[in-house]
Amino acid sequence: MFMQFETSQHCAEFRVLRDRQSKMASRGKTETSKLKQNLEEQLDRLMQQLQDLEECREELDADEYEETKKETLEQLSEFNDSLKKIMSGNMTLVDELSGMQLAIQAAISQAFKTPEVIRLFAKKQPGQLRTRLAEMDRDLMVGKLERDLYTQQKVEILTALRKLGEKLTADDEAFLSANAGAILSQFEKVSTDLGSGDKVLALASFEVEKTKK
Repeated sequence: MFMQFETSQHCAEFRVLRDRQSKMASRGKTETSKLKQNLEEQLDRLMQQLQDLEECREELDADEYEETKKETLEQLSEFNDSLKKIMSGNMTLVDELSGMQLAIQAAISQAFKTPEVIRLFAKKQPGQLRTRLAEMDRDLMVGKLERDLYTQQKVEILTALRKLGEKLTADDEAFLSANAGAILSQFEKVSTDLGSGDKVLALASFEVEKTKK
């Protein structure tokens, strides 16, 4: 009888502990989700800032445009530093936010120049990136998109898709090889996977310093 009581008590304690751990795990997921949402909102604001700047470029003088762009890139760099500290030692956050970090670094180094592509890259949205590419193909055919801009944005999208683990067609690989510029090629070289943030950050920091000079 005594043994049975001990066993029952042990089982009850086990259930309490299990339930507590389950609640903690659930709370941890909720906190991670909220943190990710807050970071995405901050990134969206910075990307909108870049997009507005490009749309208003004709109305700004050269110095005003360059100064505003430099300030935005510096804000992105600070945001990236914060992101790196948040991710430090937390593998769950590394998995969740590594794509965002790499996308931000692509923006800072100016390997990527299209805010919407950077945004979709950061949010790991390969489907939406492919949809945008299909829309660009149509716009090019009907003359709504200039060839140079099409090439730049297609290279960015294909690079983002590759970084997100998507398989590219042989034609897309050939297009990427033929059209990737020097900065983008360097970005590709130092970021062979989503975990090589330090090397990419070194490139990004170098590019930011160049814009300051």
